Amino acid sequence: MNAVQPEKEFDSLAHLEERITRAVELVSSLKAEKAALQDQLESAIAERDAVRAELTELRSERKQVRTRIEKLLGQMELLSTT
Repeated sequence: MNAVQPEKEFDSLAHLEERITRAVELVSSLKAEKAALQDQLESAIAERDAVRAELTELRSERKQVRTRIEKLLGQMELLSTT
């Protein structure tokens, strides 16, 4: 009966070793996934910032065009009243 006890302990140790190995593999996999997601996040933030800058520029251009058109319409109105 003494021989059975060490075998049972060995099986428990082997099972624990397997679980620890799986846990280490999972942690490694999750770290790699986290790094990839961090890269994606940084890319998305950079793209968002570029789009915001472009939007600001386009709004500024639209404002300039509106001002020029209003000026031209004002000049045309002056021509039609004279």
